[in-house]
Amino acid sequence: MASRRSAVFAFAAGILAAVLPGAARAQGNLTVYCSVQEEWCRPMMAAFERATGVRVAMTRKSSGETLTQIRAEASNPRGDVWWGGTGDPHMQAGQENLTEEYRSPRLPELQPWAVRQAEQANFRTVGIYAGALGYSYNTRELERRRITAPRCWSDLAKPEFRGEVQVADPNTSGTAYTMLATLVQVMGEEPAFTYLRALHRNVNQYTRSGAAPARAAATGETLVGITFLHDAVTQKIAGAPVNIVAPCEGTGYEIGSMSIIRGARNMENARRFYDWALSPEAQAIAGTANSFQLPSNRASPIPPQAPRFEDVRLIDYDFARWGSAEERTRLLTRWEREVRAGAR
Repeated sequence: MASRRSAVFAFAAGILAAVLPGAARAQGNLTVYCSVQEEWCRPMMAAFERATGVRVAMTRKSSGETLTQIRAEASNPRGDVWWGGTGDPHMQAGQENLTEEYRSPRLPELQPWAVRQAEQANFRTVGIYAGALGYSYNTRELERRRITAPRCWSDLAKPEFRGEVQVADPNTSGTAYTMLATLVQVMGEEPAFTYLRALHRNVNQYTRSGAAPARAAATGETLVGITFLHDAVTQKIAGAPVNIVAPCEGTGYEIGSMSIIRGARNMENARRFYDWALSPEAQAIAGTANSFQLPSNRASPIPPQAPRFEDVRLIDYDFARWGSAEERTRLLTRWEREVRAGAR
């Protein structure tokens, strides 16, 4: 019996070696800049280490902060892979020649929106998940203040929401930049900036992290938090008294992305991670980490709690235009000058 068990074990080990070449033998290091929540970053890195034996050093920062860091390190890159965060700054990094072209053999397995993201970026980034933009509000605080429940973007600029809205700073947060570009596409640029100036009077804080306003709404620190819908779902599932709103006028969405940093010191392991992160097994980790985005691999399990695109009035978000360096810089400069600098 013992010899039979040994034979079975040897056969299984051979299968593993065939599926993951060098998995048990792999050596070396990898540095990953992670722009999703810490609770998802850590199990991802741990799972990759178990699968390959590669030692991973991970730093968690928002999308805007990571783009700034990669720019600053361009002459001496310290990171290998940028994993997660909204696609717009990944697109800009590719345009600025800060990331490497790479065509993963897993591309045929991906959703059309993920492949389109890669094609538009000349394969310097790829879509790994998607999620719609919206907001959540604290039902207890809404009732206590006797305010009518908001349904639309326009509601958040009303006087009764003065000091009651929290959103991230689009200079540091890909979530907030997605909101800025979404409103321009939904309303037109001039009406959008008129709206943003009105909304500014109601904002109590511009956070660094895009997901932070969802947590603040969950605890009652703020009445309304503008985030991606999946961030609000995480809070609701944890028991927070929040309702989640996909704005009535329509809304944009993110394609969370992954890029290999140009000049990566551990290029072979960077490509190995890239391929692994596009697998159904790796993408299934999201649900176990209470992250409810839509995965990019068509075979990946979709968490039942994930907000579905068919339930949201989505706009045809122009990722190529609003992810370009020129448009991002122009919009952010205008927002800083006309909105952030304005009186409340």
